[in-house]
Amino acid sequence: MKFDASHMDWLAGVLAEAGQLEIMPRFRRLDAGAIHEKSSPADLVTEADVNAERLITARLEERFPNALIVGEEACAANPRLLDGLSSADFAITIDPVDGTFNFASGVPLFGVMLAVVARGETIAAIIHDPVCKDWIMAMKGSGAVIRRSDGTERPAHVAAPDSIARMTGVVSWQYALEPLRSRLARNLTQFLAQIGYRCAAHDYRILATGGAHFSAYSRLMPWDHLPGALIHQEAGGYLKRWDGSDYLPCHTGGGLLAAPDAESWRAIHQALFRE
Repeated sequence: MKFDASHMDWLAGVLAEAGQLEIMPRFRRLDAGAIHEKSSPADLVTEADVNAERLITARLEERFPNALIVGEEACAANPRLLDGLSSADFAITIDPVDGTFNFASGVPLFGVMLAVVARGETIAAIIHDPVCKDWIMAMKGSGAVIRRSDGTERPAHVAAPDSIARMTGVVSWQYALEPLRSRLARNLTQFLAQIGYRCAAHDYRILATGGAHFSAYSRLMPWDHLPGALIHQEAGGYLKRWDGSDYLPCHTGGGLLAAPDAESWRAIHQALFRE
């Protein structure tokens, strides 16, 4: 199948439909029985996550009957779904509500994330903001754009390189193991400021639109990072795993660092991991 811009338009519509029908009607209206803890008190799932993923999956199966669908909640029930992501001819990852902790807390910083993977390569990505009803999206080799609800678009571009003392970014040190956890938290003080949205969808959005300079993550579930990684790169940014290798759909660890360019990546890496 040849994937093109018409597929992107359709996928953007599906994410918006999930936001309108399953997510926003539940925002700030969840009772205690609609929120459940997964791996920790900060790792939650709600009725919105489950129902939004169910809707998106059903639409995808109708349109792409031969695709491998890798949803966050489906993988929680069946982790083996991840095994086929690198080898499938055509696969789609879904994060139905990225930033579930915010959503469950009534904070309007969450998003719906989707990536298209073909034979182990991410070829398209969409992040939808159901609160503001817009999207940031990219196809490999075509750049990244912000699409507003009225259909107009503008290019997305990462921030210009700057000195370490003037850079702002996000470091997900809380998921790292000691002693690296404490080292990252300590070394973050060399930078101007940290953003802490508790939401990869909005982290990647602000990176791709120049509002922040870098991000560092240790845990790499594909639904959290494949969409933002492609969007960041198509917006002109530079992104590698912590060891300098390419980030691939099969990776769930090894860390990920996004920066404005290769030189900035090296400087940020040195500052963050300094003993």
